[in-house]
Amino acid sequence: MSDVRYPFTAIVGMADLRLGLLLNAVSPAVGGVLVRGEKGTAKSTMVRALAGLLPSIATVDDCRFACDPAAPDPQCPDGPHDSPSSSERPSQLVELPVGVAEDRIVGSLDLERALAEGVKAYEPGLLARAHRGVLYIDEVNLLQDHVVDLLLDAAAMGRSYVEREGVSVRHAARFLLVGTMNPEEGELRPQLLDRFGLTVEIAATRDPAERAEVVRRRLGYDADPAGFAARFAEEERALAERITAARELLPKVELTDVALRQITAVCAAFEVDGLRADIVMARTAVALAAWDGRTEVLEEDVRKAAQLALPHRRRRNPFDAPGLDEEQLDRTLEEHAQQEEPEPEDDGPGPDGDGGGSDDGGGDGPEGGPDGGGPDGGGAPEPSDAGPEAPEAPSPEDPASDGPETPAQPPVPAQHPAPARESAPVAAGDPYRTRLFTVKGTGHGAQGRRSPAETTGGHTIRARRPQGALARLHLTATLQAAAPHQAARGRSGRALVVHKDDFREQVRQGRESNLVLFVVDASGSMAARQRMTAVKGAVLSLLMDAYQRRDKIGMITFRGSGAELALPPTSSVEVGAARLESLPTGGRTPLAAGLLRAHEVLRVERLRDPSRRPLLVVVTDGRATGGRDALAQSRRAAALFAAQGTASVVLDCESGPVRLGLARTLAGLLGGTAVSLDELRAEGVASLVRENRAADRSANRSTTSMRKAA
Repeated sequence: MSDVRYPFTAIVGMADLRLGLLLNAVSPAVGGVLVRGEKGTAKSTMVRALAGLLPSIATVDDCRFACDPAAPDPQCPDGPHDSPSSSERPSQLVELPVGVAEDRIVGSLDLERALAEGVKAYEPGLLARAHRGVLYIDEVNLLQDHVVDLLLDAAAMGRSYVEREGVSVRHAARFLLVGTMNPEEGELRPQLLDRFGLTVEIAATRDPAERAEVVRRRLGYDADPAGFAARFAEEERALAERITAARELLPKVELTDVALRQITAVCAAFEVDGLRADIVMARTAVALAAWDGRTEVLEEDVRKAAQLALPHRRRRNPFDAPGLDEEQLDRTLEEHAQQEEPEPEDDGPGPDGDGGGSDDGGGDGPEGGPDGGGPDGGGAPEPSDAGPEAPEAPSPEDPASDGPETPAQPPVPAQHPAPARESAPVAAGDPYRTRLFTVKGTGHGAQGRRSPAETTGGHTIRARRPQGALARLHLTATLQAAAPHQAARGRSGRALVVHKDDFREQVRQGRESNLVLFVVDASGSMAARQRMTAVKGAVLSLLMDAYQRRDKIGMITFRGSGAELALPPTSSVEVGAARLESLPTGGRTPLAAGLLRAHEVLRVERLRDPSRRPLLVVVTDGRATGGRDALAQSRRAAALFAAQGTASVVLDCESGPVRLGLARTLAGLLGGTAVSLDELRAEGVASLVRENRAADRSANRSTTSMRKAA
């Protein structure tokens, strides 16, 4: 691979991404940029190319933390820097690997030397290397949440903190933060999205001429990297000079009251949480003005700042796609485009009403409220979920579906059966908070919020000998191990003689994420519209729960003659919700095929990620059709999961006055738990527990009264 970077100016198209990166180069206080886009769109290429445009920096010689000689960090671990010698070097691009550990990011302390010798032996991490440069996180959505939190905290505060066993190290960490992600592989939580200053959505161009130019340039670079870069050297030099000029102009840019009022009005109209969006928009608008060589922020700067800073802050739940209503944005900007006249002090309302009152909201408020307020699409789908909204006369019983009242399985007809009818997809019901289902035992998987596991976070449950480098010292256990040997080791004075064999590390218990594999019955026995709406609402609620608990999910559907892997295991809960929404129903019930397909998917996933424990969720009424021994085959398939000890839950979708209990029988064969739709709701379970407790107290009072009466 060539050491010559692909030129920034040689990249075709993607104007918003180019602008977002350049604005952060002009003003790192904007807060970084998150690049969302499909694979193969040159996200990484453009970020790496940007580093070559940044001005070189002066650093203190022999300082591992890139201190500025003009203003060295007073808390620098390599300091103090009194009258330091300095030299210039290019700005660094530091890339963060997906599987990076926390110690590698913030640096690590040599705890053995700290305790035994009393010295701070600190090895800087990636944050120290990125100081005054670029920190690039590819596939940021695949990082563990606590790692992303740590990075964003350092980016926001401009400082990294290492606190461990009473030893504290702090150093400056100011950098241009760039993250890239493919939304198909999972979303970031809204709380983490909000910490990125700007977000840019990109996709490959569909113009054949532009695509041809991209290919032509890439082939030219691969054939002769140095020669290709030389063709764009002049453009690269001009762009670097423009970045330097914009940085120098930035402190002189004025954010007028009109522009500031427009910024705050836009953030209020779009109902973004908190005030971070207002601050980011203001910094972005100032950077835009400086980039264009102006000293005053204009309305066009505010509009563009909103387009870059607000879309990812509009998400209200994990199934919302980022976006911005351009018409609402234009209306809000126009309503607040004029400078307000100041109110006369202590002179009452004014005799002639010179316009200040109407601008303040006396006349425009009632009009602006309905236009810019509530109806942003959130309430529109609800009428379609209501049962009476689109009543359908019950159709005759589908010959290919199960009868609701017959436990015996129908024989296979000798003639070729008529094709089963397929019902159109129905909308899911509103999601709700569900019960927590966990995998028994203690796992060792990635940190999450579902099942108990040994993790790097959580509470300490015991001590053990270090496995590899000592990371989390258990001080009490270490002292207890060293204490009996002090006389034999010739201890003199107050110092404790500690050997390497004495060190103990903490074992912490937290929670892990799991692989939640849904096996959904989409056969004719589930096809009643109101019933399927409730079932889809339940699965959607479980998907929401999996998102909040950081799980991976997969989905298998079965109907007709077989089972389909509708969603391979992924972190993208949004894709799962979309597949669920478009799920058709109808046909026979090949339950055994669905279970066997799930068994194969879990077998492959165990090979890929042995530490991630699975949780099987079967959504069915328990019926099985499609052959004379369909029920027996499904029971044999269920026994496979029981033999492997796979944690399972059966969501019992059976309804009606006559119930066969087949789903609960299936749960017993799986070695799992059966839960009805009503029992799935967390608040329903809580109220049931309260009712049982109240009934017990009432019974106890009655018994006591009877005894007293006797």
